[in-house]
Amino acid sequence: MRGFYIGRYQPFHDGHRHMVEEIAEEVDELVLGIGSAGDSHTTRNPFTAGERVMMVTKAVQDLDVTTYVVPIEDLDRNSVWVSHVRSMTPRFDVAYSNNPLVVRLFEEAGVEARQSPMFRRDVLEGTELRERMIHGRDWDALVPDAVADVIDEVGGVERIRRIAETDTNGEEPSDQ
Repeated sequence: MRGFYIGRYQPFHDGHRHMVEEIAEEVDELVLGIGSAGDSHTTRNPFTAGERVMMVTKAVQDLDVTTYVVPIEDLDRNSVWVSHVRSMTPRFDVAYSNNPLVVRLFEEAGVEARQSPMFRRDVLEGTELRERMIHGRDWDALVPDAVADVIDEVGGVERIRRIAETDTNGEEPSDQ
């Protein structure tokens, strides 16, 4: 059985890793979708799809499950979103998400959708991690070591701090 789990992974953190470990107990193979693949260099989405592919691939390589990491660009038409995902990924039997809209879209498309409890959601949340990076607080203890290495390699902390100086609510800077 092959499962599908999508996230923006901005960045991939220990909560995502925990979810992947739980899913790996139920499936033989796992497709990990990199959502909003076209977005980068904003405070909400600081990392490129390629950087997130590196993060996720390295963070799950030690698990006993075959994984496929696939970037998926946004499609602003919810009614055809599942078809779009299916066109970009290997076939999968079950989808995993805790996002109510995503669960609904899969169910309406006839795909079994499973949810699981979130792990340490009080701190393991992308917005919290990005805020910690911007303000120089501890963040790297909340991500797999491989992810911290990728963020260091690409200068991710410096990037998000620079973006935060001019960025407003994750939007592109306006011409002044």
